[in-house]
Amino acid sequence: MTGPGPATPISDYGLLGDTRTAALVGGDGAIDWLCVPRFDGEPLFGRLVGGPAAGTFRAGPLPPATVVERRYRKDTATIQTTWTVGDGRLTLADSMVAEIKGRLLPATLLVRRLSAEGAAVAAVVEFDPRLGVRHRRPRVSRRGEAVVCQWGALAVSLTCSPGVAVEPGRPTTVEVVPGHPVTLVLTVADREPLIQVEPETAWELVLGDEARWRAWSAGIDGSLPFREDVVRSLLTLRLLTYSPSQAPVAAPTTSLPEDPGGVRNWDYRYVWPRDASIGVNAFLGVGKPDEAHGFLAWLLHASRLERPRLPAVFTLTGRHVPRERELPGWPGYLDSVPVRFGNAAAGQHQLDGYGWVVDAAWVFVQAGNRLYSETWRAVRGFADVVAGRWGEPDAGIWEVREPGHHVHSKLMGWLALDRALRIADTHPLPDRQRRRWREARDAIAAEVRTRGFDPAQASYVRSYGTPDLDSALLVLPLLGLDDATSSRVRGTVDAIRERLSAGGPLLYRYPPGRDGLHGTEGAFLPCSFWLVQALAATGRRREAEDLFRELLDHAGPLGLYAEEVDPTTGAYRGNYPQTLTHAALIQAVLAIRDSPR
Repeated sequence: MTGPGPATPISDYGLLGDTRTAALVGGDGAIDWLCVPRFDGEPLFGRLVGGPAAGTFRAGPLPPATVVERRYRKDTATIQTTWTVGDGRLTLADSMVAEIKGRLLPATLLVRRLSAEGAAVAAVVEFDPRLGVRHRRPRVSRRGEAVVCQWGALAVSLTCSPGVAVEPGRPTTVEVVPGHPVTLVLTVADREPLIQVEPETAWELVLGDEARWRAWSAGIDGSLPFREDVVRSLLTLRLLTYSPSQAPVAAPTTSLPEDPGGVRNWDYRYVWPRDASIGVNAFLGVGKPDEAHGFLAWLLHASRLERPRLPAVFTLTGRHVPRERELPGWPGYLDSVPVRFGNAAAGQHQLDGYGWVVDAAWVFVQAGNRLYSETWRAVRGFADVVAGRWGEPDAGIWEVREPGHHVHSKLMGWLALDRALRIADTHPLPDRQRRRWREARDAIAAEVRTRGFDPAQASYVRSYGTPDLDSALLVLPLLGLDDATSSRVRGTVDAIRERLSAGGPLLYRYPPGRDGLHGTEGAFLPCSFWLVQALAATGRRREAEDLFRELLDHAGPLGLYAEEVDPTTGAYRGNYPQTLTHAALIQAVLAIRDSPR
């Protein structure tokens, strides 16, 4: 949150989700971020970056209290927080119901239950919804036990246990008695009838949803090392997947700063093809082919409008991302302005995206599947684009605003062509097209080996003509351009580990301050998991396991990860929780599993 007093640490927030939108709830019981009706919709509770005027929904102890336990219920998406209050204990269970198919239920159903043990406990409910950029107050009415807040075609209903009357914008004191929990049920209707759900019915729905999450988790490969951490990351990926389209949102937030007090604040409530592509690998690797197929289907569906060009980023439904704009009057998290909606990366040329997507298709084929003719036609189009454009500068994986000849981008272009040629071994392809791809692939390899390698450092470099290193090159052992045990590959891994170190297991993406933007950034957590993967892939399993264990110490209290971490304080930076980080964690564990002992 922002406003008077210290901000709630990013890592203190837990993720609630229903696979359509998500909420962030702090250890004080305050939901400070929730967009409706979907991840990239308007904020209903936006205090996280909009300050007190942007609204919150708090349920917790009235007097100051100490959190004695906070956790996800095992293998579920329900967060349970317990405080000691005088002679009693107050517990808050928070959940959003994901499964609504075949039933007359609202798309957004948030359930919060307060219960007491030992003695009655005084609790407070602060329900202050403010919609959108201007923090609009609702038109309020009553429907039986429910309070209804309305803004034109959008309506929200809050139904409470009998005897609890909440007034929007004003704190309500509630006595929670042992054996008599207080349940709060929030439903949302966007251009559809508003459905109210009775508290006890809502709680039964939560329990049913928990059972489904546990059953889903039970189907994850039981032989995985670090399985508990993998399961939490997989559940996080599912919660961050927009179920109507199977699109994985990069993060549910906007403008959480990479540099507190600075301008590195971006909107991540959209979908990057690389995230979906890594998700295909992750879900296939743990025995979840349906989820992998869903990600791949979305990739091909989303790209249809601009095929064969592959945009760098899409909306949840595969459309153009809104133009980037700054929100006047929003104070930002830790005074980090501007707060942004939309993302200018949508117009960039990023060659690496083609590599991620075609590789995902190859992994799918390698698992014993066959591409539909339309899917194969799309993949062929992507390979044709790479063959024609690989020699051009691009924005690269890190989306720098001045294009360059990034070595990682060239490598991923090589990957796109190599994997497309492998798919062509079992799918129809004209000989002329095959020759063109092979010639382009070999040309990329020859150029990268000469212009992208620095013999003085025994390492590949960030871009042509510079000695700077790039942690994205840690994918090198997985590609096959050079043998994973070659001196060039091992030299690159070792050079990055040493010269881009941010201390302990942490890495910078590239030398700090070398991206043309004001301010600095933290260590980039996906890169650390890529280092684990690279060590495992080059036969250094024990080092990989040791490094992974160190990274587990940088997880938030609920097992969630942000994009970046401050190497000095350990504080999280950037949007949260981050799909790319959790997907990279899963890939790291799969590499450890598959590495010889």
